[in-house]
Amino acid sequence: MAMMAKMRSLAPAFIISVGALFVLFMVISDSNVLEALGGRTNSIGSVNGEEVTYNEYAELLNQQVESQKKQTGKDLDEEQMEQLREQVWDALVTQKLIAKKMEQYEISVSDEEIKDAILGENPPQFLKQNFIDSTGAFNRQMYESALFDSKNREALLQAEEYVRQTRLSEKLQSMLLASVTLSEQEIKNKFIDQNITINANYALVDVNQYPDSLFNVTDEDLKNYYNENLDKYKVEGQRKLNFVLFNTLPSEEDSLTAKKMVNNITESFKQDTLSFKSTVEIYSSAPYSKDTLAVNAFPESIANKISSTQKGQLLEPEATQEGYVLYKLADVVTSKEPVVRASHILINQFGSDEKNLEEANKVYQQLVGGADFATLAMQLSQDPGSGKKGGDLGWFSKGAMVPEFEKACFSGKVGEVQKPIKTNYGYHIIKVVARTDKKYVVEKIVIPIETSATTKDLVQNNANDFTYLANKNSFEKEAELMQYTVKETMPFNAKAYSIPNLGVNKRLVTWAFDNDLDDVSPVFRIPTGFVVAKISEVTKEGARPFDEVKAQIKPQVIREKKFEKALKAADGLRAKINGDLNKVTSVDSKIKVQATGNFTPGGSVPTVGRDYAFIETALNIKLKTVSQPVKGFRGYYLIDVIERSDFDSSAYAIQRNTMRDQLMQEKRNAYFSQWLAKLKEEATIKDNRNFD
Repeated sequence: MAMMAKMRSLAPAFIISVGALFVLFMVISDSNVLEALGGRTNSIGSVNGEEVTYNEYAELLNQQVESQKKQTGKDLDEEQMEQLREQVWDALVTQKLIAKKMEQYEISVSDEEIKDAILGENPPQFLKQNFIDSTGAFNRQMYESALFDSKNREALLQAEEYVRQTRLSEKLQSMLLASVTLSEQEIKNKFIDQNITINANYALVDVNQYPDSLFNVTDEDLKNYYNENLDKYKVEGQRKLNFVLFNTLPSEEDSLTAKKMVNNITESFKQDTLSFKSTVEIYSSAPYSKDTLAVNAFPESIANKISSTQKGQLLEPEATQEGYVLYKLADVVTSKEPVVRASHILINQFGSDEKNLEEANKVYQQLVGGADFATLAMQLSQDPGSGKKGGDLGWFSKGAMVPEFEKACFSGKVGEVQKPIKTNYGYHIIKVVARTDKKYVVEKIVIPIETSATTKDLVQNNANDFTYLANKNSFEKEAELMQYTVKETMPFNAKAYSIPNLGVNKRLVTWAFDNDLDDVSPVFRIPTGFVVAKISEVTKEGARPFDEVKAQIKPQVIREKKFEKALKAADGLRAKINGDLNKVTSVDSKIKVQATGNFTPGGSVPTVGRDYAFIETALNIKLKTVSQPVKGFRGYYLIDVIERSDFDSSAYAIQRNTMRDQLMQEKRNAYFSQWLAKLKEEATIKDNRNFD
């Protein structure tokens, strides 16, 4: 079954081109696959009236989950699952839309076409490549022998279906993309963007030189701007939600379960000579490795005791960000890179440098006299992170601190309080607590603290109880009575894939636009747990009222007036310099002549940026002639192009075909994306999923 395995392995790489996308969507509708699901059962939605069943959705979702697990070697977290759910739903919707279009266009592939493709002179590459010999030649005899071998019947059936879907996609592509054309000028423009070089000087009349206070803005100005730019203030329908989160964090019982497991593993090592590697492979969430680490690479609780641990010993399990970790010390080696542990007191709160140094010296004298370092650090240090820990900075290596601080720590005597040293942060009194050149060779078992099914069920039950009561009574009052925090989202529209503050959840977006103000949602799953929401604000599609946007309009009107003033200044400047850009500064000392250096039309202009008006002018004006004022993002430019390379016909002839193919592929992909988006926009799609 090597051929079948090879064919299956092609799937991820095959989903690349427009044609391959069609294949992916159409394979979903393979009748054999759907029959295997046990027929159509409960509906979870529809596409133009055609049901989407839970079974077909769940089967495809499970396939994708397993595929992801094989690729990464890890279970998917809830956020990844939510994204995958949406991708699978989108694939099913797309498949049904495309299948209907195939039917409408009467596109089909006959058995004879499949036979000709597989047995013809040039078989499909995904089959052919399995029968290439050591010389690179196609072994036709071996290929046909494999095809007609009854042992490969299942593989052949799958290959036939794959070819069928490929042919269908090619026919649909041919029909859809026949109208996509590319002119010679488009290819030339691409070549020009990448190959013509321009060098120009320019002067900028910057609108930002004019203060806002120079300009008087009337209500009539604001209303005229509003009416002339009404499209800017049109909004799609929007929603805002009040919501209560029910996070599925591990419970105390979940933490205790993980602790019991790691303790049991520790006890088993004490009673039996088990292989540490084998135990890692059975229990640990992290793969086996033997790592050589400096003490600063360990969690603080481990770092504090590893130096006193004997080779071959287990350290007591510790709770870390990974979960409960059980380390075994395999060896201790010497390193050329020492690490230190130090404490410090930072003094910078007394205004002047002289006063800070004076106070730092007083602290130093107290410490030399026997004062407790940790006590003074907590009282006086201006480093809030270490100050509350008695000045302790933990272990660190070279490169972790500013140079002056690092030098004092790596050269100072252990246990000795050093005189104040100065850095950009202030004055530091440092005490080196320890220094070591040892590294530790360790193995570890990680038992993650995971949210159990019981905890998730409890959290979900709480969410269900809340949505029931909030629907019967008041959302806010019930939240207050149950001591839940109510938060609010930012506005979002119906096309949103995710909701601000809640993450990916297309189903919640759909619910928000299918319901009305103050409606309370059912429980929705989100990456961090569950959510119950209430529609707190509804914005209808259309232009926002003038009074609502008046404050936003004023800066725009002022900016327009600045551009008007800048244009007058640029016109006046051009008239006075008599075609010589170098005279600009003598006319207006605030304006400097600047050079762009070489740039291409398709790139960014040095000192200017990606200003299309500037680039277009520089590409087309006569050489060594000062342009008319050109309106850019920052003001008006006077441009003088010093050099511009000629169009190289020979280079164009060499690059033309490659550029043509690239541009055509881009246009085809864009056309397909637009076609598919229009299909979805015009379709009636009902998504009734909740939990899956």
